[in-house]
Formats: sequence, structure tokens, C-alpha cells
Amino acid sequence: MNPPKQHTHATIRVRATSRFVLLVATAMLLGACASVEPPPAYPPITAAEGRARVARLLPDGIPDRSGWATDVYAAIAALDIPPTPQNICAVVAVTQQESTFRVDPSIPGLPAIAKREIERRRERAGIPRLVLDAALALPSSSGKSYGERLDTVKTELQLSRLYEDFIDRVPLGRTFFADRNPVKTAGPMQVSIAFAERFAVVKPYPYPITGSVRDEVFTRRGGLYFGVAHLLDYRAPYDRYLFRFADFNAGRYASRNAAFQHAVSQLSGIPLTLDGDLLRYDGTRPSREPSSTETAVRVLARRLGVGPDEIRRDLERGQDEDFERTELYRNVFAQIDQVTGKPAPRAMLPTIVLQSPKITRTLTTDWFARRVDSRYQACLQRGDA
Repeated sequence: MNPPKQHTHATIRVRATSRFVLLVATAMLLGACASVEPPPAYPPITAAEGRARVARLLPDGIPDRSGWATDVYAAIAALDIPPTPQNICAVVAVTQQESTFRVDPSIPGLPAIAKREIERRRERAGIPRLVLDAALALPSSSGKSYGERLDTVKTELQLSRLYEDFIDRVPLGRTFFADRNPVKTAGPMQVSIAFAERFAVVKPYPYPITGSVRDEVFTRRGGLYFGVAHLLDYRAPYDRYLFRFADFNAGRYASRNAAFQHAVSQLSGIPLTLDGDLLRYDGTRPSREPSSTETAVRVLARRLGVGPDEIRRDLERGQDEDFERTELYRNVFAQIDQVTGKPAPRAMLPTIVLQSPKITRTLTTDWFARRVDSRYQACLQRGDA
């Protein structure tokens, strides 16, 4: 009879480590299989077939249906995005939500919204009310005073042109707006103008530009092109378009980063707002002051085997696809997968209350993403029919 096996502490540690490595490897494999969008397989189609496919998926009652189909397909083709029903319906759903297929939609109460924004800036700059009134009484490039034009604006394009005129011609305009037009989104997909300006530097805009990128975003072709780019022209670890819809509203990779924040919060015990912002920012640059997410990760530094410099370095990649390949990201999810015994979600809807002068009720990114997703599902059903 063989004596019972004696297990040394070293043997136990080796076996425990082996089990841990196996669990992590399995979780990573399952997570990858469950979350990464497979490359779409689709047969090549002609431009005529692409336009016809878009036209079939558009909602009923759209004026100039063929024109919308042409510009939607042209944007998808120019960006080399597969013209699958899923991708087309994603674009259709966002456009329907943001503008109901109007190039420059009217906004109820826009003069009052604009005046509140100007008044807010006047108070912040410490400018007397009489000085502002005098500036608005000046004649604009159209011959009418700025105040008269402000009283009659109905669309963001009209308001944007008014601001541009005011900034260029009135010295006080630069004091108010610091050379930056406060109209920040435009076009049928209400895409960020700042995003469009950055994207046009990376990928040449396919159409001739007679004015500026801002001007192009206000057109149907430009608004759709930059909107499709923001929505679809990046790789993301999502198995549902729902998370792309949230990213469209909150910023690229916000859903992935919200899942990372959730994992950090569970490991550290520190409550975090799942907003997808891993760092504080001063304008477009990371702030020296640590964010709540960075602070929570530092609590886990020893457990994760990373130092403050490595934490900051990896979190600075939070707006890029490469964040998923950082040591910090991999270690956080390896830890949470071990703790829970199953792969943690790699995407979650961000918790963000939407802030805009145009918004008059409480709305969230969660609401936006789910609302667009319902339109997306209805679009797919039109395709099935």
C-alpha cells in the first residue's frame, strides 16, 4: 500500500497557479469569442445594387428617397465599409433618431436656446448687458442686425453662420466665443464637427470642398460621410450594434471603457461612474490630476503588478483600440474573471446624463442607444420583409 501523497506548499502554489492560468486563458478565449465582431463575409455588389439595398431599408415617407440612398451608399463605399444590411441599418437608425432624415432640421425654440447660451457666456466674461445689446444691434453681413437674425434662426446651419459672422466682424464676438463656433454638431446624423475636422486630416475627404469641413458637415453628403465614419469606421470588441450606438453618443470606446470601469469598481470596492472617461482632460490633453478611475486602479496596483507610471501610460490609450492589449486591461479582466468564475462583460452602456442647450428633459446615453437600437431592429425587419 502506497503512503498518502504529501503536498508541499510549493506544490500547492504550482497547482493553484496552473488552475489560475487555465481559468484566465479560458476566460480570455471565451471573451474573445463572445465579444469581437467577426469580419463580415459579403459578396461584392455594384453601386446600383448598393443604392437599391439602401433604398429598400429606408423608412417609408422619406422625400428624395433615391438621393438619400445615393449618399448613404456613397459614404459606406468611400470608407470601404461592408454594405451589409446590418451596417446600413445602423446608419439608417442613427439618422432617423437624430434628424428624421432632414439635412438641417428645424429646432423648436432655437432663438431662446441661443440667447441663453450667449447670456451665459456674457456673465462668465463679466461683460455688461448694455455692451452685449449694443453688439447685437450692429448690422451683420446680410444687412440685418445680429439681434434680428438671432430672433429668426430656425436651424443649426443658420445659427452657425450667424455665429461665424459675429466672430469675424465684431471684436466682442471673439471675446464671447474665442474663435470657436459653439454649434458643435450638425447634419442629418448630428455628428461632432470637431470629430469631422480631425477625421478629415487622417482620411482625405472624397468630395471637393468649397468652404470648410464645418460647411460640409451641414450638407447631406458630408453629414452622412462623417456620421458613418464616426459610427462604423473603427474596430471595437462588441457583439451588438447597441454599444456602437452608445459610442456614437458618448465617444468611441465609451462602452468598452465603461465595462473596464465596472471591473475596476468590483475589484477595488470603490464606486465609479461608468462614463467611459478613464482620465480627466484639460481640453484635449490628459490632466495631471488623477481621475476617480485612475485612483481606483492605483488602489489595485500591487494586486495587478503595475506601478503608477504604467497605470497612467495604459489609461492614456483608453481612446484607442490598443487599450485592450495593454497589461493593465488584461490584468484587470484576468482578476475579475477569476473572482467571478466567468468572463466579465467587455462592453456596458455608459452611465451619462446628456447635456446640451437643445435638451429640455433628462436623457441619457443608455436611452439614446436603446432608442436607436429599436429603430435598427425595425430596419432589419424591413429587410426581412
